[in-house]
Amino acid sequence: MSAQPTFGLKRIFNAVIFSWLGIKATWRTEAAFREEIILGLILFPAAFWLGETLTQTAILIIPLFIVLIVELLNTGIEHVVDRVGFERHELSGLAKDAGSAAVFLSNMLTLSVWTLVALDRFVF
Repeated sequence: MSAQPTFGLKRIFNAVIFSWLGIKATWRTEAAFREEIILGLILFPAAFWLGETLTQTAILIIPLFIVLIVELLNTGIEHVVDRVGFERHELSGLAKDAGSAAVFLSNMLTLSVWTLVALDRFVF
């Protein structure tokens, strides 16, 4: 029998708790997530220094969150694939590679945005 659906504040409270549990679990199991959090903690305040306007600051901060979001999704994909089985399968490899590529692209987005804002501030 399935659990009774929750509504209103109870549903929101549960969503916050489950989200926090997912962040904690990913922190414990994924070195890349820990590194991205630590780098984000350094870059977040740096965004207020580098950005000349609130818009530029937001443009610098948004990719930091995108990296973390994509890393969480990639971790979810990896856990589901591993849950199904550890034997090599082409589709499992494709799923993990696609998740890894998404993390890579989100990191390239961050690097590109920070480089362009820095060039705008210091060169042009």
